[in-house]
Amino acid sequence: MSEQSMDKSRRKWLIATSVAGGVGTAAVALPLVSTFAPSEKAKAAGAPVEMDISGMQPGEMRTVEWRGKPVWVVRRTPEMLASLAKLEGDLADPKSERNPKDLTPAYAQNQHRSIKPEYLVAVGICSHLGCSPITKFETGAQPSLPDNWTGGFLCPCHGSTFDLAGRVFKNKPAPDNLEVPPHMYVSDTKLIIGEDKKA
Repeated sequence: MSEQSMDKSRRKWLIATSVAGGVGTAAVALPLVSTFAPSEKAKAAGAPVEMDISGMQPGEMRTVEWRGKPVWVVRRTPEMLASLAKLEGDLADPKSERNPKDLTPAYAQNQHRSIKPEYLVAVGICSHLGCSPITKFETGAQPSLPDNWTGGFLCPCHGSTFDLAGRVFKNKPAPDNLEVPPHMYVSDTKLIIGEDKKA
């Protein structure tokens, strides 16, 4: 066998093993890289959830799940925002001073309880017994609501009522306002729930 033919067969063998090694590396790397994304289980345990709010209309509410809890995102109308100032005397904790560490981040300790006034981001679980309140955005007299109702949320289990900022009304079973989860806006159309580094 000549030296030249040995070099050709060695070269072919080297190329074949390199290709096989590259294919094997890709076969191992792709599943490995896919494990870097949070699983559904990790998301339920608290991984941040991204939400596109670009198509939300004024008066619309959307729900996403974070840590196994429903999180409401409400795009409030100017009328909804105007109603908030009129209610302070009727609310148990109008300034969100109770349990701020657990219920209201510093950037949401304001009248509208949010970073951007038109958007409410709140956990949809009543602070009384963990029921899920229902939306009652329509104003005026309705069953289980006062005649001067300005819109908000009603917990049908025991009658707790919350305004459009998630603040609980006085003399209701719920002891606290609805929780405002950590959140931040990464753009005008993207909201991250469960993280607030740039809030």
